[in-house]
Amino acid sequence: MAEELEIKLSLESNGLASALSWLQAQPGATNGGRKTLVNRYYDTPAAELNQQRAALRVRQAGDRYIQTLKTQGELVNGAHRRQEWEWPLSGPSLSLGLLADTPLADGINLAQLSPVFETNFTRQVVMLDDGEAVIECALDNGVIAAGEQEIPLHEVEFELKTGDASRLLVWAEELARQCPVFLNLISKAEQGYYLAGMHESGDSAGSTASEYDDLDQLLHQLSKAWLEQRVVELEGIDIQSLNAQAKISGLEQVFSTLIERLTQGESPSQLLGEPELGQCQLGLLASRERQPFG
Repeated sequence: MAEELEIKLSLESNGLASALSWLQAQPGATNGGRKTLVNRYYDTPAAELNQQRAALRVRQAGDRYIQTLKTQGELVNGAHRRQEWEWPLSGPSLSLGLLADTPLADGINLAQLSPVFETNFTRQVVMLDDGEAVIECALDNGVIAAGEQEIPLHEVEFELKTGDASRLLVWAEELARQCPVFLNLISKAEQGYYLAGMHESGDSAGSTASEYDDLDQLLHQLSKAWLEQRVVELEGIDIQSLNAQAKISGLEQVFSTLIERLTQGESPSQLLGEPELGQCQLGLLASRERQPFG
């Protein structure tokens, strides 16, 4: 069992090329290769894995197959920290025996597991070594499919390999200054479950709303609204407090513009190509890391 820490950004399709060019041009950047990944996710008819905030998949990359189990984990300043188990397979079939020593072994009828959806995409990897951390940047371009339905998938993931975890946010914030991005707390698996009509309602990070400060509440509401293609619910969030922090961070005008557009009924999906969205999300997170506020 390993632990994964990553920040995920969603973009419009034309933003991926800009992100790739900028990342490749950075000092210490090296190309890590390009590959096509086919990922089949499994669950029971009652979506018991999803209810436990777990995701189980078999990934095909060329002639290699890998079975992976991930827990949803926790949110750490915009990054997801998850437990992860991985096993090589000889073919595309799910191996139930490998799950015996994982949390799935208790309370779930593993024999009822069957395919639910797929995430299929091309991944371009760029490795960043800035002297403080080694980070894998994965640029994914493809689709999420459930039955006859499909939705596009355009993401950049920053995953910490070694070093200072705070560098994830530094690099994500830098990218937000180069092209429009959206800090997305909704995993590929959650998107697939939603498309399949099996999404477990509730929080995408496994905590209750009362445990969040105003910034975390805003980030979660933005992600939920993006997933459900609706307007953002701002009720219960102290916008004035966030505006004060935005002012300290030099983001007052950008933040005001974002909140005005959200209040007028624009959804995160409609703002996906606008720089204000990601700049506010990541700038406020960086400000909180430097000087915590609540």
